[in-house]
Amino acid sequence: MPDSPPDDDLSGVPIRVLIVDDDKAHAETVADALDPVGCECTVVAGGKAGVAAVEQDVFDVVITDLKMEGADGLKVLERTKEELPDAEVIVVTGYGTVDSAVDAMQRDAFTYLAKPLDVARLRAAVTQAAKRIRLARKNAELSRRLDERFGFEGVVGTSGPMRQVIEVLKNVAPTDSTVLITGESGTGKELVARALHQNSPRKNKPFVSLNVAALPKDILESELFGHEAGAFTGASSKRIGKFEYANGGTLFLDEVGEMPADIQVKLLRVLEDRKVTRLGSNTEIPINVRLLAATNADLLGMVADKEFREDLYYRLNVISIRLPPLRDRRGDIPLLLDYFLRDLTERYGKEVVGFTRRARTALMSYEWPGNIRQLRNVVERMVVLDTDGLLDAGDLPEEVAGLAPEEGDDAAVARGAGGGSDHLIGRPLSEVERFYAERALEVTGGKREDAAKLLGIGERTLYRKLKEWGLN
Repeated sequence: MPDSPPDDDLSGVPIRVLIVDDDKAHAETVADALDPVGCECTVVAGGKAGVAAVEQDVFDVVITDLKMEGADGLKVLERTKEELPDAEVIVVTGYGTVDSAVDAMQRDAFTYLAKPLDVARLRAAVTQAAKRIRLARKNAELSRRLDERFGFEGVVGTSGPMRQVIEVLKNVAPTDSTVLITGESGTGKELVARALHQNSPRKNKPFVSLNVAALPKDILESELFGHEAGAFTGASSKRIGKFEYANGGTLFLDEVGEMPADIQVKLLRVLEDRKVTRLGSNTEIPINVRLLAATNADLLGMVADKEFREDLYYRLNVISIRLPPLRDRRGDIPLLLDYFLRDLTERYGKEVVGFTRRARTALMSYEWPGNIRQLRNVVERMVVLDTDGLLDAGDLPEEVAGLAPEEGDDAAVARGAGGGSDHLIGRPLSEVERFYAERALEVTGGKREDAAKLLGIGERTLYRKLKEWGLN
């Protein structure tokens, strides 16, 4: 049998293929055809053996005959999707009818091939399935590495303040504790709430988000607790509230400090009794909901001013997580830039190499009153409008572009790498050196040669210093 063309080569980690067919000789022929393109094939005879194989082992691609005794190919397809949801299934049959093809595709088969098999088409189908699988693996691995290196389910940061936040998240996520998330607008409070949910035993149940400040009082009460038909003017039918809708999962209340006083009383009762009563009804409905709340207001100050119930405050504030503003965690900006760039270039299908040093310096120097939300919006604008594949100072919005150093001003770039440095006044020289070395490495994406140039020292000197600090 001739070798396949080079672009069909699946070199690298072998693709594990299960071949299911009553005709073992035909199955072996399929395996022989796939060996040259980097497949590791397992052959089983019959549908029952195919079902048992996917229940006991892991495969990337399953090639199954449609018509078999005992368990047909659709049963193998169904069981594969249950046991190995990431695997692709190719259905093969000598009884090629439109109905069977449609049925297989509706059950999420990757493709449908008719006997006698065309080797080129078979290889092409497996190649495409393998590419899809490898792309999914690559994305999953990238996500895993980002989480391991930079944060917790998209909560990105390696600065001191963010390391503390991430450590609390890891400890709190598996529990049912109520959490109050505070911080300025745009610091990522909902992202933290979603991370808590995704890393909890409730992750397969609903995550329901409600912005308290966005709704008038009457609508807010109905949104939270639901109502019966006729409960008030315009209530023409029954409505399930957010607490009921989130049952078994997590309810996130954003801007909880904006909640009217009478609704605060009802919320407190729901949290204490774990029961909700719809408007217009006397029936109490048991609920099992984890509550996460967020605010950019000073709730304790509001308690002192009698603007927020003290008992509700302490009921919400079982665990407190305060997110630092971006200006207090400038060291995370390079990580955030790279994180957003990956996400946005994939979303918009654009090829962008990265940021120039001048652009990074300006982005590091800006105060970011809108915090992470504003930073992401700026990166999105730059990516969308970019025409040359490189994000430079000219791509920055006006309020940020003015902070970019002139061409060739390496000293200004180095200063920009430092970000806010007032805290270094009075500190030992070794701490000052380390601070600026770390910032220079962040700006240059970890490139020591470029970082050394920014700092005005030799690369060997920088390498020696990093080794002394345990950063090499």
